[in-house]
Amino acid sequence: MVLRVIAMSATLTLERAEIAAHDEDCDGFITEPELAEYIGDLLPKLHVGQMSENYVRFYLCTATRKFFFFLDPLKLRKIKIERIVLSPIMTELMSLKDEPLSPTSISANWFSSVSTFRLYYQFLELDSDKSGLLDQAELSEYCPTMTSVFIDRVFQEHQTFRGQMDFGNFLDFVLAHENQDTPEAMAYFFKILDINGMGGLDHFTVRYFFKAVNDKMLESGYEPVYVEDVTNEIFDMARPKNEDFITLEDLQKCGCGSTIITMLSDSRGFYLYDNRESIDPSSDDA
Repeated sequence: MVLRVIAMSATLTLERAEIAAHDEDCDGFITEPELAEYIGDLLPKLHVGQMSENYVRFYLCTATRKFFFFLDPLKLRKIKIERIVLSPIMTELMSLKDEPLSPTSISANWFSSVSTFRLYYQFLELDSDKSGLLDQAELSEYCPTMTSVFIDRVFQEHQTFRGQMDFGNFLDFVLAHENQDTPEAMAYFFKILDINGMGGLDHFTVRYFFKAVNDKMLESGYEPVYVEDVTNEIFDMARPKNEDFITLEDLQKCGCGSTIITMLSDSRGFYLYDNRESIDPSSDDA
């Protein structure tokens, strides 16, 4: 046990020193380009296979984006080195230095070649006009049951170039979508839902987003749902401190924030929630 603690301490000290070597202004923080340099130096030690020179930059973008999505919630564009070293994200990355992982572990590891290639080729497939950017129609193919109202808001809040989405912002969207129950993902989606920028979702806002979900379900031939009833149900689920609006804190503390986000953005997600007692969530219904 003592030896294990000593070994772990030595490993953390080494990782801290290696990252700090890329801290150009020696302020104890690392920027995204600096982190990319560090991971680039680390690549030969990781079990990620051979990569073309062109693909390496996409790999490094994919790798650094997870760190910044979860560890830079205030969007300062820099992360304290100590926070990186002690994070479970660093542990996930460093696990690729060990003996080759099992197929299950590889597919679950964001930094594995399997995962990064999947994301890279998914982006290329979505980019139907081969512009290197995604528009609303192209992103909607990632999740066809997500409403156009919600996707339009994604682009209003997270656009990058001429109203379109680049690979880095696509990764942010995927990280939020695949980790909806995390505080960081809820903050990402809350900004999209907060159409008035008031820091709270009032009844009008909740009705507005759910009406789009209901309309999409009607287009698929499902029975209409009473928008006002679902609006009230969402407020009951969120248990807001102020009965007039739902804050980000309310979403993060209520225990069903990710469900509420899904109900306001995705027709299939709402259908599965509404029929949760009678259908198998893995089925293709909705």
